[in-house]
Amino acid sequence: MTDPAKVRRHAERVRELVASVVRTQIKDPRLGMITITDARITADLREATVFYTVLGDATEQASTAAALESAKGLLRSTVGKALGLRHSPSLAFVLDNVQDQVKHIDDLIAVARSADEEVQRRAANAAYAGDAQPYKLDEDEDDDEDTDADESDDPAVDAGDRR
Repeated sequence: MTDPAKVRRHAERVRELVASVVRTQIKDPRLGMITITDARITADLREATVFYTVLGDATEQASTAAALESAKGLLRSTVGKALGLRHSPSLAFVLDNVQDQVKHIDDLIAVARSADEEVQRRAANAAYAGDAQPYKLDEDEDDDEDTDADESDDPAVDAGDRR
């Protein structure tokens, strides 16, 4: 078993190395505006998954994916040499669709906001179905309850008061 902290360190190092190599050494014209967002590596340090985002439309994303696949050998050898492991981890590239998720969450927040505004609008014109304070007792009822608590029907309590 490999130490989880060591796995995290290696994953972070893989992310940094891939980002550096993509920025400096890969001169493929298909490579678009790419950002390496995350990297994860298995516990046995044999397989690494690199997550990336691409600024642009679907064609630019597809061309960037093709460029990364063609540069996979260079990236793997660079990562293997830098990590100093017995086996270089194989690399898999996954498009991280953060922008789509952000747009979806923004849409959900907008729907929730409009629903809240509708509830507030309805609540402004609402009236109570019954009394405003249904559990509030009248002043006369409060006095009757206090006197009942002082008087007891239990003879043992009365006998204790006489002594």
